[in-house]
Amino acid sequence: MRIGFIGLGSMGKGMAANLLKAGHQLWVWNRSQAAVEQLVQQGAIAASHPRDAFDVDVLISMLADDAVTRSVLIDSGALAASKAGLIHLSMATLSVDFIREMAALHASAKVELIAAPVFGRNDLAEAGTLNIAVAGPAVALSKVQPLLDVMGQKTWPMGEDPVNAAILKIATNMMLISAIEATGEAMALTQSYGVANNDFVDFITNTLFAAPAYKVYGPKIAGRETEGAGFTLRLGLKDVGLALKAGEPKHVPLPVASVLRDNLLDAVALGEGESDLAALGVRAIRRSGQN
Repeated sequence: MRIGFIGLGSMGKGMAANLLKAGHQLWVWNRSQAAVEQLVQQGAIAASHPRDAFDVDVLISMLADDAVTRSVLIDSGALAASKAGLIHLSMATLSVDFIREMAALHASAKVELIAAPVFGRNDLAEAGTLNIAVAGPAVALSKVQPLLDVMGQKTWPMGEDPVNAAILKIATNMMLISAIEATGEAMALTQSYGVANNDFVDFITNTLFAAPAYKVYGPKIAGRETEGAGFTLRLGLKDVGLALKAGEPKHVPLPVASVLRDNLLDAVALGEGESDLAALGVRAIRRSGQN
């Protein structure tokens, strides 16, 4: 199967590498060339323009946000120039409004759009063990299922409307960020009474909160590990903003998300935007006057 892959960031490069290992023919495009060169060394073909990556059977995009996706896929003319029948797997976290707009543009271009946001950090992308929510035309989904099986450990169908997968991703990212903030605050409280951070993490991750969110980020917060970001504070701010924006037209109040937005905005304003999301929990400890 001829596949185009656009967006070779910390997540995309691992996903693309797994497709190559599975024997697929892959055309890759990225704004920075270093990632392209790495994939070419593994057998990929470099696309000189996004349009070249669209001249395939399936196009996969893993771009940072709405603005970058619009610039690379739409403003470049790549989508408008694509051939009818192409299937586009949009695997990034994008806003509800933009997914709706993309669906209309894809329909005009006779391109099938599947929203397929991924759940997991870059280590899971490299291992091919992501969870992937998918929503789009059933026939198109059946065609790309083998690709999804290469990139993820399980696919979670959410119906035919791409918005369903988009809002699931937005909501769960909001929950993840809430968990990190809550972990940091609880750790600050227990630490102030003399409980060791590692003891706190060991307890919560083996009792009430034995879940990946706490098992991944609890030790990072305890160890004050904020470098080598797999998920940055800047992206966290974007995702919380997407949740608040999605809630407005449905009159869904999200007060916790509002607090998260302010805390993340403060961090980004102070130059911490590229720190790992664990830094949100670390900041909660430091706000209490503790190190």
